[in-house]
Amino acid sequence: MAKSGIELEERDPELHPGDDLYLHMNGRWIERSDIPADKARYGAFTVLAEEAEKAVLDIIERSGDVDASTEAGKVGDLYASFMDEKHIEDLGHAPLLPLLEEVSLASSDKDAFAAMMGRLERQGVSGLWQLFVDNDPGDPQRYVVFLEQGGISLPDESYYREEQFHEIRDAFLAHLERVFALVGLDQPHERALRVLNVESTVAKHHWDSVRSRDAEDTYNLWSLEEVSSTLEGFPFEQWCVATGIPLTAVAEVVVRQPSFVQGLKDVWAGVSLEELRDWFQWQVIKAFSAYLSSDLVDAHFDFFGKTLSGIPEIRPRWKRGVSFVEGVMGEAVGKLYVAQHFPPQSKSQMDELVSRLLDAYRDSIEQLEWMSAETKMKAQEKLASFTPKIGYPDTWRDYSALSVDASDLLGNVRAGNEFEFQRELAKIGAPLDRDEWFMTPQTVNAYYNPGFNEIVFPAAILQYPFFDPERDAASNYGAIGAVIGHEIGHGFDDQGSRFDGQGRLHNWWSDSDRAAFEQRTKSLISQFNALEPKDLPGQSVNGELTIGENIGDLGGLAIAWKAYQLSLEGAQAPEVDGLSAAERFFLSWAQSWKLAVRQEEAKRLLQIDPHSPPEFRCNQIARNLDVFYEAFSVTPDHALWMDPEDRVSIW
Repeated sequence: MAKSGIELEERDPELHPGDDLYLHMNGRWIERSDIPADKARYGAFTVLAEEAEKAVLDIIERSGDVDASTEAGKVGDLYASFMDEKHIEDLGHAPLLPLLEEVSLASSDKDAFAAMMGRLERQGVSGLWQLFVDNDPGDPQRYVVFLEQGGISLPDESYYREEQFHEIRDAFLAHLERVFALVGLDQPHERALRVLNVESTVAKHHWDSVRSRDAEDTYNLWSLEEVSSTLEGFPFEQWCVATGIPLTAVAEVVVRQPSFVQGLKDVWAGVSLEELRDWFQWQVIKAFSAYLSSDLVDAHFDFFGKTLSGIPEIRPRWKRGVSFVEGVMGEAVGKLYVAQHFPPQSKSQMDELVSRLLDAYRDSIEQLEWMSAETKMKAQEKLASFTPKIGYPDTWRDYSALSVDASDLLGNVRAGNEFEFQRELAKIGAPLDRDEWFMTPQTVNAYYNPGFNEIVFPAAILQYPFFDPERDAASNYGAIGAVIGHEIGHGFDDQGSRFDGQGRLHNWWSDSDRAAFEQRTKSLISQFNALEPKDLPGQSVNGELTIGENIGDLGGLAIAWKAYQLSLEGAQAPEVDGLSAAERFFLSWAQSWKLAVRQEEAKRLLQIDPHSPPEFRCNQIARNLDVFYEAFSVTPDHALWMDPEDRVSIW
């Protein structure tokens, strides 16, 4: 008989699952687990990420003696350039100085300044907005350029205005002054004040995290003329030319936050060239500090690591080197990773699990009482169009155009950024590449892409505690099954449900069905708004920000249980390790969420992360499912009891 896959010794017999499923399964582990000094959080995902990191290091180190012109040779040279500490220290800030000088030389004229910003944009220095390429939600068979709000350094706009973040703002000001002094720029304090002023002004025009999630509000297809006229005073076409973007590629642009672009006109007119110079020199320093001498590396970490996330120590250099290589040539490494670490039986079992989950969703949609037959038919059409991707891409990325120099780290950073910029830009006018992956195989995660209507599961997440081909099926369904269900569920969450099966932003709902759906989502929003993390008294979850992920979790877990039942094909579920199938299912769900997190990081995530804290992803979702009450004999006397009429069921 298959093992249960539950860490039985971790369970707390003094704490009933009906009072706290999360701590019943994970409390002992959390109490005795020290978060590694180089991490902001530590849990099931982190453990697997560390294993993948070590596997990748082994791959990289074995690439060191390969011909430099080959893909593996480039991987080895990238890593060598990062690990040559003596050479990097000897260079000091010298590699940065020509870039800072380029900013200064352009500071006498705003048109020249905009062109300079364009030249450095393609090298990885972000300006007033973020630019990326994706398929067009209005016409998903073509690629289009997206323009998104940018120009700030703190996690989001609230950090510039809310009183609770005043200490962060003070620390940011001190950090700015420190790095300006380090690179030898005069009047570091005055420069720091000017940077904070520019970013605070830009932040006033930012949309908040909740509104920026809205698929319809953020889809605004503008012509090049509309963008240029709205940015009156900013030479957008000149910026594009300097960036290397053909004007034909931006004939139409999706503007995600129109009022932000409108506000930039006033920002550009209102800030002085001196303020722009200081702000953009800071952008250059921020973009490249991690690849220069230790004084700048340490300063960068002290603010972005220690202050914002509470991490005591910077990661060892080899780990940062691995991350650097993965950022530039992640798929080259991934190709070798899957050959060594992804057994064929995992792919075949995942194919079966995904098929079972899709079948369960199909059944569930058919049985929905609140949805009309017409909308059900369209939901089924969308479900039938889902494309699952498991393990690794069928077509690997081509890095032949990337040049690498083992003795020039900053040059490699800039070359890697230019390579990626050009790769993205080349999509405009080209056929849709449905083989492309947006995560590498060695990433411990999964995603749903509404524009492609695809669910993607990289190889690295297909391991214990999420998946184990040798263990009991109920435990697999409670972990990786719920992950699969979660990603499918994103196709039907508050935003994903606005896209049809072809990836088009299109209302396929009747008004009454949409209203019934939104009534259920509002109930779930209210539930999560009432939740306060134990370590952050007085602060609560933002139910509107997290609703998409919460819908994914709720649907994912409910459908995973349904899929498990279908997999039994009428047979009696076995008891394993003294546990019923339902107990194993929920305990496996709980142990996949175990996480120890630093308070600073918990506070940051609560503000900006669309995912709820893990204890609520575990407990609040489970208590909405009737089978949870049956599994553990939960009664009104238990803390997690919720009256049946208050439980939310959407899918």
